[in-house]
This record gives sequence, C-alpha cells and structure tokens, in this order.
Amino acid sequence: MKRDKRLKIKEVILTHISNNKKEYFIITLLFIIGIFLGVFFTNNINETEQESIKEYINTFIETLKNSQNINSIELLKNSIFSYVLLALIIWFFGTTVIGIPIVFGIIIYKGFCLGYTISIFIKILGMQQGMTFIFSSIFLQNILIIPATIAIAVSGFKLYKAIVKDRKKETIKMEIVRHTIFSLIMIIILCLAGVIEVFASNNLLKWILGQ
Repeated sequence: MKRDKRLKIKEVILTHISNNKKEYFIITLLFIIGIFLGVFFTNNINETEQESIKEYINTFIETLKNSQNINSIELLKNSIFSYVLLALIIWFFGTTVIGIPIVFGIIIYKGFCLGYTISIFIKILGMQQGMTFIFSSIFLQNILIIPATIAIAVSGFKLYKAIVKDRKKETIKMEIVRHTIFSLIMIIILCLAGVIEVFASNNLLKWILGQ
C-alpha cells in the first residue's frame, strides 16, 4: 500500500512537471541566473568587506559552539514565519497580472542569496570547510525549499497565462482556487523545511563544529 501511494505521488508530481515544463524551465532558469549573480557579486567584494564577513562568520561559529540552551521553538517559529511569508508574497503577486515581474524578481533574488551564501562560505572558509558548513547548515532544508518556492512561482505564472488567455470570470476564479490550493500544499512543505532546518541542520552543524 505504501509503495503504491509513493508511486501515485511520484506519478502526480512528474505529470504536473511535464504539463508545465515550459514554466518550470523559465522559473528555474531565473533561479540559476540569480545563483550566478550571487557568485559574481561575491567574487567582486573588496578586502574590507571580506574581512567583515569573515569576522561575522567566525563569531557565529563561536556562538553556536558555546551555546548550550537554544530556544528551538522560537527558532522554529521564526523559520516557519519567514518561509510562509515568502510563499504568501509569491502567491499574492502570482494572482495579479502586474505582479508576475515581482514573482520573477523574488525567484532571482532567492537564487542570488543562495549563490552568494555558498560562494562566500567557500571563499572565507576554504573549499573543504566551506562545503561542510554548507551541507550541514543549508543543504537539507533547501532540498524542499527550492522546489517548493519554484513550484509556487510556476503556479502563479500558469495563473497569469490563464488570465491573459481567457478573461472569463468563471475561468479566472477556478484558476485562482487551484493556485491557492497548490500554494497551501507547498506551504506545508515549507513548514516541514523549517522543522528540518531547526531540528536537523542546526544540530548537525553543532555536532560537526564540536568535532
């Protein structure tokens, strides 16, 4: 039974991606462009900025090493709030025709943040330590965050195309409902990513730093 359910879920996901492959290609391309912009920006920071970032990272590492009692519930609330807020912003602008460029901008910005974070860790900490830090601190939750964020943007893009193509009120209402339901499912996934970040990634990072 469990195997059958997994196969059905996998089939639904693959069908959804196949039916919206053009939209996924465009949104994913924007995300990748953002990553490259983040890497490019990192490679062009001056020595003063680099030293400032290095000091911040070292302070963060020392604080994490020495912290015994971290309020996980508070961290979880903040993490989930930030992810849900991001999803709601993308959902909202995805329901408006004029908001689609903003959705594209958010996706590029998210890619930029990821590219900047990865490249700055490697630049400051070196390849080995930097990759270890990246894997333990941001990799696990981003397995869910990146696809879910892209999926909400794709859903909004699909809604935009539907509105432009067919301006009937009935069609628009139905597409908005679909977009909303789909976004809510992605929000649940983002909440799960928040749980992974707080209870898996943070503890994994603390364990690695303690070695």
